[in-house]
Amino acid sequence: MALDMNVSTSHLVLIPSYNPGAQVYDTVRAARAHWAPVWVVVDGSTDGTAEGLKDMAATDPGLKVVVLPENGGKGAAVLHGLDLVARQGYTHALTMDSDGQHPADLIPAFMAASQQAPEAMVLGMPVFDASAPALRVQGRKISNGWANLETLWAGIGDSLYGFRVYPIEPLRQVMRGQRWMRRFDFDPEAVVRLCWRGVRPINLPAPVKYLRADEGGVSHFNYLRDNTLLTWMHLRLMLGFLLRLPLLLLRRLNTHRSNTP
Repeated sequence: MALDMNVSTSHLVLIPSYNPGAQVYDTVRAARAHWAPVWVVVDGSTDGTAEGLKDMAATDPGLKVVVLPENGGKGAAVLHGLDLVARQGYTHALTMDSDGQHPADLIPAFMAASQQAPEAMVLGMPVFDASAPALRVQGRKISNGWANLETLWAGIGDSLYGFRVYPIEPLRQVMRGQRWMRRFDFDPEAVVRLCWRGVRPINLPAPVKYLRADEGGVSHFNYLRDNTLLTWMHLRLMLGFLLRLPLLLLRRLNTHRSNTP
């Protein structure tokens, strides 16, 4: 069992999980080694990991596993988890992927940044190594460019990296207010819409590792399907941006005035 050196009643780790293979057990153990509580939302997995995770939780009071009967997508799994933890009084959630790409050892640093600025969202800035697919590294620059335009360069360092701390209630309100953000579009749309609500981003560097298949890596990314989804998402967000442009310009002007001596 992990040693609970960091136990919180306000901040928790939330891990959505869909058919990640055995790597999820290492991911959860690593998260538990640095934080409690950790919640895993199993999003209709069919690879047997739900049972393994429930066995882990049975002997670890710092771990809770929620199993959804059908796959609804990453955003849907996160929202389900947020609704549950909000009822228990948690105010902030650090989301991380179940596939071993995200650095569990940085959980305490990200949580500390959130505790110092609870009104903000703490976003991971990916630091890539040689394992990163070049096409995905270059492709994310396009999404980041659109996200910065849609927020008038509010400070989003990276729109796609899912290792981040959210204030729970603003995110729940954003998601409950529309029917999108339920699948791969969750991460970039969340930061744009939260920026529109005035939730400021804090960016911290964090390494990302793409595991090979022989290392237990599992990827559900589909270039055609998911890039089509992102394109449709940015079309929606651009329309929302144009409707909000006067408000965003006014907010930027007020921020500039307040920062001018």
